[in-house]
Amino acid sequence: MNAQIVSLIAPAKLTVSLKVTGVRADGFHLIDAEMVTLDLADQLVVDTSRTGLEIIGEFADDLAASNNTNDNLVARALQLAGRKAHVTVTKNIPSGGGLGGGSADAAAILRWAGFTDLASAAKLGADIAFCIVGGRARVSGIGEVVNPLKKIAREITLVVPPFRVSTPAVYRAFDQLTDFGKTPIKHAGVNDLEPAAIKVEPRLAIWKEKIAKACGVVPTLAGSGSTWWLDGKFENLAEQLADATVITTRTK
Repeated sequence: MNAQIVSLIAPAKLTVSLKVTGVRADGFHLIDAEMVTLDLADQLVVDTSRTGLEIIGEFADDLAASNNTNDNLVARALQLAGRKAHVTVTKNIPSGGGLGGGSADAAAILRWAGFTDLASAAKLGADIAFCIVGGRARVSGIGEVVNPLKKIAREITLVVPPFRVSTPAVYRAFDQLTDFGKTPIKHAGVNDLEPAAIKVEPRLAIWKEKIAKACGVVPTLAGSGSTWWLDGKFENLAEQLADATVITTRTK
């Protein structure tokens, strides 16, 4: 195969709603979620003439600060697809905020490689199967069952606090809070993981109140956090929340 250089787009995902419906014997949690693709995206350049990984861009430093696995996911996606290449990732998606940046990058690699096994992709990362399909979908199983839904154009405001939340830690806290497997799950509004995320990182509750006070609308937690999101565009919110990253984007 001749060497090639290819540019790829890796759009962020937003988990609009999330129910945890069970847990498998292997420890993977079962979900029932609505996810949408956003205009916000990382950019990847794949060079098959060499190997390696380079992370650049506005949020490149987030990876080291949050111990994010984005770099591992890109490398593991290449391995899963049986391909070798050098990948340069320009990070425009905040890492560790629950927006699927690492999953989006891995999905972009798998799409480029022509890899379509969603079950294997979901084992690599729960959001990767959706990120391969994209659009708007109902996602179930451990993330490998992706049923497309009619697209709805929405403007979304993302508020990313100046800290990150560990997804594995949130799921562990969820299991503790629900006494999983022994008592019925009590669903928590739009996002079952919100109480567990706040237990892991109490500052999330402070930010929820701060955002609501600034714009008059109660935000929703994106997945396991730390991002809070709002429907619509909110003028001057970035000025009022100067210590957060505020991004206005659209669904795709």
